Amino acid sequence: MPDVKHFDPDAVLDQVVRLFWRRGADTTGIAEIVETTGLSRSSLYATFGGKTRLQAAALGRYLERQSRPVFDALAADTRGLPAITAFFERLVAARCSGEHARWGCLVTNTHATAGGALPEIREHLDRHHDALRAAMRTALQAARAEGGLRPGLDLEAAAEALTLQAYAVNLRSRAGAEAAELLAAVRAVLDGFTTTEER
Repeated sequence: MPDVKHFDPDAVLDQVVRLFWRRGADTTGIAEIVETTGLSRSSLYATFGGKTRLQAAALGRYLERQSRPVFDALAADTRGLPAITAFFERLVAARCSGEHARWGCLVTNTHATAGGALPEIREHLDRHHDALRAAMRTALQAARAEGGLRPGLDLEAAAEALTLQAYAVNLRSRAGAEAAELLAAVRAVLDGFTTTEER
């Protein structure tokens, strides 16, 4: 007779996402995961595999639930530079205030740890990076169509720069940087992309 799970794996994974996001996967031991979820080690391993597979599953959940909707909204926003500005304003607000203030971003936090080198983890980090960069590129293309970008701007390089700026916001906010400081840095980067008329 097959073993019947007496818990919801999706609900447990959501708990693990929050734990890793707040505490960091590398500094969170199995004992803390057991305490948070209320599951035994054997149930965790039977359902999710080892800690690396659990971390990969948490990253995948974070990407789909937290990141992807924001990236899709940015790509669908046809305003160009105002869309990018609004993206960063929302990002800074989320990172500096509210329920998840000073938690940073689970994906960005993972980039800065040894776990980011593991193939199972790297796959999710690369998917996140590619999706954010693509959304930034789409917004920059809209800005170019409106004549808001300086001539000759390399859109691929600019999209990469904005993606890295988002990582910087995530890391610096986790370290306690103030919202005004982070937004000023974003504006400085965007000013380098714009025509004189847009400034």
